[in-house]
Amino acid sequence: MTEAVFETNLSGLLYRGKVRDTYDLGDDRLLMVASDRISAFDVVMNQPIPGKGIILTEMSSFWFEVIEHVMPNHVIATVNDDLAMEAVEKNGALLELTPDLARRSMVIKKADRIDIECVVRNYIAGSAWAEYQQFGTMNGQSLQPGMMAADKFTEPIFTPSTKAESGHDMPMTPQEAKDLVGIEMHRTLEDKSIEVFQVAHDYAAERGMILVDTKFEFGLIDGELTIIDEVLTPDSSRYWDVSDWSPGHFPPAFDKQFLRAWLLETDWKQEPPPPVLPQEIIEQTQHRYMESYRRLSGKSLIL
Repeated sequence: MTEAVFETNLSGLLYRGKVRDTYDLGDDRLLMVASDRISAFDVVMNQPIPGKGIILTEMSSFWFEVIEHVMPNHVIATVNDDLAMEAVEKNGALLELTPDLARRSMVIKKADRIDIECVVRNYIAGSAWAEYQQFGTMNGQSLQPGMMAADKFTEPIFTPSTKAESGHDMPMTPQEAKDLVGIEMHRTLEDKSIEVFQVAHDYAAERGMILVDTKFEFGLIDGELTIIDEVLTPDSSRYWDVSDWSPGHFPPAFDKQFLRAWLLETDWKQEPPPPVLPQEIIEQTQHRYMESYRRLSGKSLIL
């Protein structure tokens, strides 16, 4: 079993996010290392999920290949891919990677990030369900009355949110999103997000899984709209088993919903500091991440 990695400390640290540490390699290249940190309700827990960063890296790499015919991405090479790395100049933090860190790392192109979280929902769940119960809306827009928990929408819906450096991402109305990025860019982000979502949704469905919702991040590389960061991982997406789903109740999820559900049962106020996670919660979360990768990719990971 791999040792948990809460954070990395290599040369050229550019940015430390909720999960990933990013290093500058020069020549418009970055090294993105996925740690085992886990966040819930936009707060990073104090305990990592061992091997989670490896799962996230493998999952993103897998999905980037599945959707590459729909949308370009920022990946130059997954560091654990020896063949792809033959063409990559080794310098800076790349020279300091241990074998374990290599399994959780990607060399990527620098991008001008578009500061909006592109969320797509095909079922009502999570924060969308909470808003609907209280106000009958989703992202401030009215929904039909009488929806039940886990109900399926007639088609995927684009529900963007703010991209917060710290604290909570906030849902945006369509007009707020258009004001932020412009009407044309908003239309493009909506169209591409739903197109990628549909491809992934259909792929998952063939494997007995439901892609409930997900969030994408986009940036511009040499002026071209590109999908960046992670894609369709259990950190950024909600997955259900198709055989467990029926309207009116939320089925067990193959993502961090297990952790969120436990946190909601505590008296924690969703602000730092987070509570101490029981070992069972850590192990069950790890299991769900590994199982989502196995079921979607058809491959098993040894951590």
